[in-house]
Amino acid sequence: MSDNPLLGTATRCFACGPENPIGLQIVFTLEDGACMGSFTPGKYHVGFNDTVHGGIIFSALDDVMANFLYLQGIKAFTARCEIRYRKALRVGQTIELTARVENERKRLATLKGEARLAETGDLVADATAAFMLE
Repeated sequence: MSDNPLLGTATRCFACGPENPIGLQIVFTLEDGACMGSFTPGKYHVGFNDTVHGGIIFSALDDVMANFLYLQGIKAFTARCEIRYRKALRVGQTIELTARVENERKRLATLKGEARLAETGDLVADATAAFMLE
């Protein structure tokens, strides 16, 4: 049993909730000072033709950064997030998600997230977000 009091409280989260039947169901882990996960978009994640909707990529990046804190038992919420899209993501292409903390002071943590193509390592999008710690 985990000693993280938050685990089990977000089972219906759109990005990582295992009980959300329409969610992304990304599984996140902490490894070597980073939060990691992977996601393969399907036909219901498109914006145009077979190009994945930017909001889906944003959700995955926001959640990998939030899970860096969440998996350590730190309750927080996104205060601000800036994303830069660098390459189109197509249906069926797996992305590897990574997040690391850049700065933490008082009640604010700044994190950096990246989404890279699993096959080539090409950067699809990166984001920087500030999280308010509770």
